[in-house]
Amino acid sequence: MKKINIILITAGVLLGSQSCKESAFTDRYADPAKIAQTTVEKQYTGFLGSNLDYVLPAYRNYFVTLRTSINRYVQNTGWPNESGQFVPGSAGVEDVWFNYYNFLSQYRELQKVYATLAPEQQDSRKIFMLTATVYLYDYTHRMVDLFGAIPFSEAGMLSKNGGDYSISNPKYDTAESLYTIMLDDLKKISTELNGITLNVGFQRSFQTQDFVNKGSLPAWRRYTNSLRLRMLNRVSGVESFRTRANTEMGEILGNPSTFPVVETNAENIQINVFDVNTNINSKGFDQGLASAGWYGNTAGKRMIDIMIATNDPRLPLLFEPGEKAAGKYIGIDQMADSRQQTQLFNDGLVAIYNRYTLSRNQFFPGVIVNAAEVSLLKSEYYLRSNNLASAKTAYEKAIDQSTKFYNSVMALSNAIGVAAPKAATDAQITAYLAGDDVNWDKATTSATKLALIARQKWLHFNVVQAYENWAEVRRLDMPTLNFQIDNANNQTTPPFRWIIPSNEQTYNATNYSAISAQDKLTTKIFWDK
Repeated sequence: MKKINIILITAGVLLGSQSCKESAFTDRYADPAKIAQTTVEKQYTGFLGSNLDYVLPAYRNYFVTLRTSINRYVQNTGWPNESGQFVPGSAGVEDVWFNYYNFLSQYRELQKVYATLAPEQQDSRKIFMLTATVYLYDYTHRMVDLFGAIPFSEAGMLSKNGGDYSISNPKYDTAESLYTIMLDDLKKISTELNGITLNVGFQRSFQTQDFVNKGSLPAWRRYTNSLRLRMLNRVSGVESFRTRANTEMGEILGNPSTFPVVETNAENIQINVFDVNTNINSKGFDQGLASAGWYGNTAGKRMIDIMIATNDPRLPLLFEPGEKAAGKYIGIDQMADSRQQTQLFNDGLVAIYNRYTLSRNQFFPGVIVNAAEVSLLKSEYYLRSNNLASAKTAYEKAIDQSTKFYNSVMALSNAIGVAAPKAATDAQITAYLAGDDVNWDKATTSATKLALIARQKWLHFNVVQAYENWAEVRRLDMPTLNFQIDNANNQTTPPFRWIIPSNEQTYNATNYSAISAQDKLTTKIFWDK
């Protein structure tokens, strides 16, 4: 048989696929690989479960992918400089690519099962399709932000095409067209979710199968509109999207009853861990982030110095001093000589991400959208609209929400062998907001106020929302980060995107050729203005 791109065509769509096996993450849900026929409800849960490793903190995402790529590009971490350090590792890039198309194929199978139902059955199960599409678009916009043009509209169709490989190689959709499609659909879904009513039987079924929002329609409404805010803001600097972005963001923020968004930490959209003995856990966080000697959790000097200089109350929540640093927080300077960087680490002086709050916290939630992020989106929109009072309120609220978010996840921890940091206090937050380099009123221009917002995004996202962090740093070019030029490699500085994996280039060659000219590390994503 001719070898075909197994990721785009076959992954996850046949009932015997690996993804379906992985979707059986608790005893509650039957393994679709062992049943002859699936249902909308079970396929929905299998779909949600197929990207768990890229929502909950997991080993391969942190160790294989983020450690050698994104966490370097935004200096979430510090590491000894080396040749080739700005070229994304192929294994990590392939992991993300393969997982996404596995995930998309599960969605296509959900569409296929749904399409076989009678109209009245579809109507009663429509909530599964609407919310699955929201969840799909969240991951899809991340893929566009990483790669630019990707196969989407024709991808994952092998099962729908009756197993015919010859017609199942998918075309590439442009990044701009995908953002347009997703924003259009999300707006429609937001309206539909406002008017949908579930009968008692399917309300219970939805609550059982939905482990993201536990069947809460208000939570899905907030998720949908918060995702819209994020995506609209991301394209707000693009001429062809600018009017739409500002108009729709204003519509959302001006009509909270019609377009609710995440407003408090209690409303955060996240996958919570209730029992670490199920597959919904963050056990992989420790080895993924903090594998000994691999510089996955070592602090960068830029972030540490900023947090020290501003008396950031999150510092002890996010970091702990090096073992022999006598209580001092010291980060790796990316402009230093690699021998100096290595020696600093070997001497036990480099600060690391707090093991109690983060890496050893097996109850750390899978963060999707949270209140601090939404408040920072609001602040940027209001600043752009010259509504400075609202921008200030949202900015200060974001800092309070961010600090209390890290307080709350620290309180969940079951970490062993490390001491818990003290929770940040309201007094510390108030003092932080008044500081010269944080205070909103002391930033006297729109540019300096935007720099404050950008810095808070960077600090809040850190390694927890690394993909969002890289997107925002690229879009805003803030905060300013300095890197040693890698003159021994063609890629001398951090890239603007990832490149399509070689497997896809080879086995979907005809379609790939249409976008190959722009598939370069040096080509910016369309919103990166």
